[in-house]
Amino acid sequence: MNSLKSKRAMSAANQPALSEPVFAWRLLVVGVCVGAALLMLFWRVVELHVVEQEFLSNEGDLRTVRTLPVLASRGSIFDRHGEPLAISAPVYDVYANPVHFRAASAKADADDRLGLQAQQRELAALLDLESGELNKALEEQPRQFVYLARRISPELASAVENIDLPGIYLERGYKRYYPAGEVTGHLVGFTDIDEQGQEGLELVFDDVLQGVSGSRKVLIDAKRRTIKPLHREPAAPGRDLHLSIDLRLQFYAYRELKAAVQAHNAEGGSLVMMDVESGEVLAMVNQPGFNPNNRATLQPEVVRNRAITDVFEPGSTVKPFTVAAGLVNGTIRPQTMVDTSPGFMRLNGRTIRDLGNYGDVDVETVLVKSSNVGTTKIALKTGGDAVRDLFYSAGLGQATGIEFPGESVGRLPSYTRWKPVNLATLSYGYGLSVTALQLTQAYSMLANGGQRHVPTLLKGGSDSQPAEQVLPAGITRSVNGMLEKAVLKGGTGGRAQTDDYRVAGKTGTAHKVGSKGYEEDQYLAVFSGFAPVSDPRLAMVVVISGPQEGEYYGGEVAAPVFSRVMSSALRILNEVPDKPAAKVARLKGGDDSRG
Repeated sequence: MNSLKSKRAMSAANQPALSEPVFAWRLLVVGVCVGAALLMLFWRVVELHVVEQEFLSNEGDLRTVRTLPVLASRGSIFDRHGEPLAISAPVYDVYANPVHFRAASAKADADDRLGLQAQQRELAALLDLESGELNKALEEQPRQFVYLARRISPELASAVENIDLPGIYLERGYKRYYPAGEVTGHLVGFTDIDEQGQEGLELVFDDVLQGVSGSRKVLIDAKRRTIKPLHREPAAPGRDLHLSIDLRLQFYAYRELKAAVQAHNAEGGSLVMMDVESGEVLAMVNQPGFNPNNRATLQPEVVRNRAITDVFEPGSTVKPFTVAAGLVNGTIRPQTMVDTSPGFMRLNGRTIRDLGNYGDVDVETVLVKSSNVGTTKIALKTGGDAVRDLFYSAGLGQATGIEFPGESVGRLPSYTRWKPVNLATLSYGYGLSVTALQLTQAYSMLANGGQRHVPTLLKGGSDSQPAEQVLPAGITRSVNGMLEKAVLKGGTGGRAQTDDYRVAGKTGTAHKVGSKGYEEDQYLAVFSGFAPVSDPRLAMVVVISGPQEGEYYGGEVAAPVFSRVMSSALRILNEVPDKPAAKVARLKGGDDSRG
């Protein structure tokens, strides 16, 4: 026992004692490590709050802050009196985030899943969707954004919101609506579903009407519900557009043109009415028409504004300008006699004919009877360059300058050496092509004392473009007197007469051009004129293309439309009647209603 104790004592004696320096060194190492750890922790805190603060803030915002668009309301379009032609109404889009829906469905128990299925069926019925189609969009679609419905009413949007199906959201927008429908369809045009201009003035002035969208920042929760707004940049609505169009006149013009096209089973038609003193277009209509509010069955060929895009040979409606060219150059005077016997003439192997043998007649009678032979002889005496130059000065063969897409400039031939037959056909409206707008501008120039305005579709839009004097006022007075006689008894345009107002104008009938030349049984009926003659206010052109039923001459098909629309328009505008009481009876016919 004593021996064991002795060994333990000797072993303890042999172990080295822990000195104070070693202990202090170890304590120092531990303190340094702890201090370094605290320093590193402090530095990380500083780094997170100072160096990486912006990064972390942005990361947090990505999860809790959303910047939502604030759509700008598209500017409205009004007629000259403030009647709405295009307006934007608030609507909503319904869209889904299938990822959010599947996440909510995965967390739901059996009873909640049954509730989700019931909500899905309710939503599908509300949006007129097939249940299977909605289920596929929510449960199988890999994307995080799927439209379920576009442009629904606020009432329907409220019902969708009340269903409260996870992953289903609403977005506010606007839908374009056209109160006048097909009456102004060709003119105003339309937008697409995102309110981008596609046709007509909606396209021309798209940048003006669109406005500038704003934005709003909001704080959201995990279910994408807005907790509170953070910041808002208001949207700047688009500017409104005030047209030169008078909706009252537009309506009458559309109604009468449509009735005439249907009555004669025609292919189509156009009507343009212009204020002769300003160049403002007060009415512009076409047939066939379309309703921009319902484009489900819209055909592309009916969308174009025929009055501006389609060209035609104007026929006898250009004869007044041939006569004006002769008067300007001094080759004829109103009293000059022209021999039209025997009612036809041969030029370069072609025969030019009148409807009858009018004999030796003055220039006025050449226009009143619409003599091709007489007009040809005036043109041959005046010269091709002089006739063409006056046509061009009147606005034919060039762009009018109106604010509208797709305008045609037509065709006005020019020759180094004029063949007699080329000049002859040009003088009575063949071999050139014009639009209804160009012809209206030309007649407006005659009515306005020889001053040609740039046509405009904006109220007051031509004020910055002064009229150009292209004909002496004395010449236009002479020609206008002849044109008034052309719609009196004995002239070709008797059916253009109105009960209360003196009218001046000219009929035109031309063969339509087909793939193999002129079509023998296809015609274009035209009437161009202005009123009241004592102080002209309105110029108008009526074009009926391809009448199939009954008459086909301009004096029988187009002139009556001119009469009804012009009479209504002047009354609406409170123009004082200038027709003597003894001549109030309307002249329905005349010796010859065929121009």
